Amino acid sequence: MKNYVLGTVIAAILIAVIAVAGVSQLRGGDGSEEASPSEAPSQEVPQRPDCPAGTVAGVELECLGGAATGKPADEGIAVVNVWAWWCEPCRAELPYLQDVAEAHPDWQVVGVHADKNAGNGAAFLNDLGVELPSFQDSDNKFAGELGLPGVVPVTVVLKDGEVRKQFAQPFSSAAEIEKAVEEAIAA
Repeated sequence: MKNYVLGTVIAAILIAVIAVAGVSQLRGGDGSEEASPSEAPSQEVPQRPDCPAGTVAGVELECLGGAATGKPADEGIAVVNVWAWWCEPCRAELPYLQDVAEAHPDWQVVGVHADKNAGNGAAFLNDLGVELPSFQDSDNKFAGELGLPGVVPVTVVLKDGEVRKQFAQPFSSAAEIEKAVEEAIAA
């Protein structure tokens, strides 16, 4: 019995030491706070392309680093990609979306940055060389109102503002995106 109690006490002490070490690592090891991706300090938002005017699937969002001008996203075919600056699958997928936008000027291909740090989002797109207009969604209003899963990337296909299909997966080519969009608007 004494060995069992002693073993339990030692295990509890080890867990406490590991927890304290983990907190110290999160604070940068020197006691300073290190922010998580969604809590990273905000910065000035770099200039980005202008966004379509109006709402996206009925959801009002601010343009990420640009102004809201031109044909509304709720008219015709829209391909809306929900992404975040810290998302590695998004990093791979966004250039394919740029290719789709260039190949289909009749489609509105836009992004929705689902993170509080707009500055990092705009810088991320600029670093990738992706010129897609993107909206800023600091509080995940777009995903919440459309009932999207809480993962990124998610691509939503709209026809005249109505959701036709959503894809909670990263695409691995522009051709794969085009096929998915064409099937969604034909359905």
